[in-house]
Amino acid sequence: MKRKVILYIAMSLDGYIAKQDDNIDFLSIVESPGEDYGYAEFLNNIDTIIWGRRTFDKVLSFGNGVPHKDKKVYVISKTKTGKEEHAEYSNNVVDLINRLKTIDGKDIYCDGGAEIVFLLLKNKLIDRIIVSVIPHLLGDGIRLFKEGNMEQALKFKRSISYPSGLVQLWYDVNLKSDEHGA
Repeated sequence: MKRKVILYIAMSLDGYIAKQDDNIDFLSIVESPGEDYGYAEFLNNIDTIIWGRRTFDKVLSFGNGVPHKDKKVYVISKTKTGKEEHAEYSNNVVDLINRLKTIDGKDIYCDGGAEIVFLLLKNKLIDRIIVSVIPHLLGDGIRLFKEGNMEQALKFKRSISYPSGLVQLWYDVNLKSDEHGA
């Protein structure tokens, strides 16, 4: 079975993944004891995680080291090389994804940031988008989908609404023209 690249990410209702200073405190609005919004189940089908360097630095700032010790973790960076714990730096996300798709394994989880999402969409390398929409308007910040991206058809898979107000949207991407009527 072909590995899928899945963007699994949260954004504000107005489309931002962080404030300009990378602050993501707005995500805590939907924190609820015992609720992980399907994250643990999602991770069961993943063996590889890709983060941009700024996203990775934010994860490290939580003080728990590199998470997901049971998975292969790649960090996309133009300047850093080598490894940090079990995370390996790579400078080209497109080449990395193309290589990973030739290797047998579970699906590949991309968790941003916006530059990585832009490159993957531009190169039609994302197979599924799962966006958790946080009921909050940031007003400004780092957009999940940057301007200048290519138009792409999506196929709706499912939506899940939670008591916290979070709504999770699932779409498949990379559709062949016969799959979406074009």
